[in-house]
Amino acid sequence: MGDFALGTLEETVLIIVLMKDESYGVEIAKVYEAHMKQSISLPAIHMVLKRLGKKGLVKSDFGEPTPERGGKRKKYYQGTPAGYRLAAEIQERRQQMWSMVPKTSLNYGLL
Repeated sequence: MGDFALGTLEETVLIIVLMKDESYGVEIAKVYEAHMKQSISLPAIHMVLKRLGKKGLVKSDFGEPTPERGGKRKKYYQGTPAGYRLAAEIQERRQQMWSMVPKTSLNYGLL
């Protein structure tokens, strides 16, 4: 599957999108901030979602117009099967690499 190299931000946003059946930008930003303990702008989220969409890893659809949004429609994002497979492959590679880290290495950070 290794057709695409993902940056850390792209990978994180992809995983957030995969957490639910569908998500929208503000919701993705809130989950990012809660899990990563740092803020992110909505334009940054949308830029990443656009890149993930071009790579076929997420897809989007518009919801119904709502009065709260002045008749505007929310854009909802969903992970694709390719997005799920790539995220799972990245996770598997990371787990393999972590399994090769000697447990004694963990002691160095405690000094």
